[in-house]
Amino acid sequence: MNKYEVLYVIDALLSDDDIAANISKFEELVTSNNGKVINVDKWGKKTLAYPINYKTEGYYVLMDIESAPEFPMELERVFKITEPIIRYMVVRKGENEEQ
Repeated sequence: MNKYEVLYVIDALLSDDDIAANISKFEELVTSNNGKVINVDKWGKKTLAYPINYKTEGYYVLMDIESAPEFPMELERVFKITEPIIRYMVVRKGENEEQ
């Protein structure tokens, strides 16, 4: 099991319930693929550094997860086909990095 940091930005124009549903969707995706969600840090609505698809605000979420090495490819595939996701980044943590 490897440790990963997952940062993704959800369209801020969604309702609070839709944002919460998207966050829980990705948590369930991790656990259903034999992964483990260590921490979910909801940063909230922030102004984007530059407009993306004419959007200037996004809801930022940072997740720390443990999963098999094959899982990040599946997670990125789901991010790509989920319309409210503006941007995402999955980074593997090194052995000496703190939680």
